[in-house]
Amino acid sequence: MITGELKNQIDRIWDAFWAGGIANPLEVVEQMTFLLFIRRLDDLFTLEERKANRLGTPIARQIFPAGPEGQMLRWSHFKHFEPGEMYTVVAEKVFPFIRNLQADTQNSTYSHHMQDARFTIPTPNLLSRVVDMLDHIPMEDRDTQGDLYEYMLGKIASAGQNGQFRTPRHIIKLMVELMSPTPADTVCDPACGTAGFLVATAEYLQHNHPGLFHDEQKRKHFNSTLLNGYDFDRTMLRIGSMNLLMHGIENPNIVYRDSLAQDHAGDEENYSVVLANPPFAGSLDYESCSKELQRIVKTKKTEMLFLAQFIRMLKTGGRAAVIVPDGVLFGSSNAHKTLRQKLVEDHKLEAVISLPSGVFKPYAGVSTAILIFTKTNSGGTDYVWFYDMRADGWSLDDKRQPLLPEEKLGPNRPELSEEEHAKNNLPDIVRRWTGRNTTERSHARTEQSFSIPRTEIIENQYDLSISRYKVTANLQVQARSPSEILAELQVMEVEITTALKQLEGLI
Repeated sequence: MITGELKNQIDRIWDAFWAGGIANPLEVVEQMTFLLFIRRLDDLFTLEERKANRLGTPIARQIFPAGPEGQMLRWSHFKHFEPGEMYTVVAEKVFPFIRNLQADTQNSTYSHHMQDARFTIPTPNLLSRVVDMLDHIPMEDRDTQGDLYEYMLGKIASAGQNGQFRTPRHIIKLMVELMSPTPADTVCDPACGTAGFLVATAEYLQHNHPGLFHDEQKRKHFNSTLLNGYDFDRTMLRIGSMNLLMHGIENPNIVYRDSLAQDHAGDEENYSVVLANPPFAGSLDYESCSKELQRIVKTKKTEMLFLAQFIRMLKTGGRAAVIVPDGVLFGSSNAHKTLRQKLVEDHKLEAVISLPSGVFKPYAGVSTAILIFTKTNSGGTDYVWFYDMRADGWSLDDKRQPLLPEEKLGPNRPELSEEEHAKNNLPDIVRRWTGRNTTERSHARTEQSFSIPRTEIIENQYDLSISRYKVTANLQVQARSPSEILAELQVMEVEITTALKQLEGLI
């Protein structure tokens, strides 16, 4: 949890960029990412120097070149320069250095993504001001580092530009909570963006499985092979890598890759958990799309191709929680029906959680849902659990203001009052999820959650929209037996006959 003062410091840096002529929030975060990376390299090298001095041995990892030339590249050195000299050194020396930095044991992921780093800060005064402000932000504590970077990334969405890269963090935490990853899992987000799902997975494991860091093999797996992410936007890869670095993950597998393209055979059945919010509303040419995916579902639509890719990437027994647009749930095309049929008949479809349409505002008002399924290749769907999420803790307008105090927001909260639940359904979803195979089976379809048998879903052409099965309270009152309806009609007949006789008497 970062303090108000630290938030104010980040706000002032952000304002300085805007006043200095960089108005694109994504570019602001990217330039800050470069500077934070440079500062971290200096911090790492300082630790190496202290270790070597204490042990009386040579420096094990010579990050910077020896001599005055290497000293000039270090944050602790150039931060004292005059603005003009600092600008020249950073633009002409430091950035070429980080672009050509050789991957090492601890920083291979980050070094790799810095290879096409561009320095776009326009003036010496802006650079000097930003370096000075960043230098006063404490970066020693991992939790503080992570929270600060998350706060920075939150500004991408609040600025209303490029927000498509950011899934609300509380929705991410909900999905991770429902998946309950373990230290033995191998997790992937094939459209990772800023790596929000991977960061939340790491935090979940750090909190729920602290013992994994006492086991060398588990710790190595956590820091290198447990977390995997792909994206074809290099800016996002840099930002996502830095996000993971700030949260203490040493060398995650964050790779430049178009997940829907051909020639990714090595990913088939490679992961035990998939968590993702892939791009919607796009389409690809058949020629540029993976032939393996076309065998699963013949379509050009990216939302369905990604769903097919998730199935393909999972190991047998692997599980997924992914966000899809509502059209995937009820679309009438052959591709839509085929894909839903595969989920229901060939694998185990477990849940459909309907999200409010304002969840992705201010930059999108599309209606979406969370699909949860397990890959079995042998069926297994018996009942599908539906939940109608009506509130996520924030206002559903463009402002997205919190409706409750911070301690009442998110999925991991003590039981809320009825009034608080009406503003935040997330803890209720986690609680009811655990009873999806028991108590939830007896819920009426007028309740916020209920279960539908596989046979009924098949009868409805594999329609997975919650509106197909949900019954409103008013409709339930009207749903009476034929004998009740006949009795009521007989009473109405008597009343009408009496009224007609009274009317005849008046005439």
